[in-house]
Amino acid sequence: MQQTKEEFVEVMAPEHPIECEAANDQIAGESLIGSNIKYILVGILFGVVFVKAEIISWYRIQEMFRLHSFHMYGVIGTAVAVGMISVFLIKRFQLKTMQGEKVIFHDKDFHWGNVIGGLMFGLGWAITGSCPGPLFAQIGSGFLVVSITLLSAIAGTWVYGLVRDKLPH
Repeated sequence: MQQTKEEFVEVMAPEHPIECEAANDQIAGESLIGSNIKYILVGILFGVVFVKAEIISWYRIQEMFRLHSFHMYGVIGTAVAVGMISVFLIKRFQLKTMQGEKVIFHDKDFHWGNVIGGLMFGLGWAITGSCPGPLFAQIGSGFLVVSITLLSAIAGTWVYGLVRDKLPH
């Protein structure tokens, strides 16, 4: 028997308000199959858009880092603009999640670790010609050598998890 949202909150999180502090910290439960199917469909759509927009192309990424083309800057700038407009609309109209939870935006503090991490991310992006999003679209498009980049990204995430407590945050 499936619990209602109210029953779930009462049993699992009685002191927690009905707020969604982050996409992965929602209170309401989702069905495992239903949520995975929707994420798989969105992922496939995302991959198709990446391929059609040529943003998985190693050559396009190299053009961006060599300042030879505006294409990638236009894509990234458009994504930033859409994100800013989306956050504005969520705040302005107090939109809720699909489960009816209020979306909370937390203030972010500046940390030099973000600058260092961003430089490392950019360097890896420039060297490999891929960042985490397009990795799967590149592999799905038949560029199997990118599997090495994917395994390296997984290994880097694992190492970060090991040393996270020793890093300044």
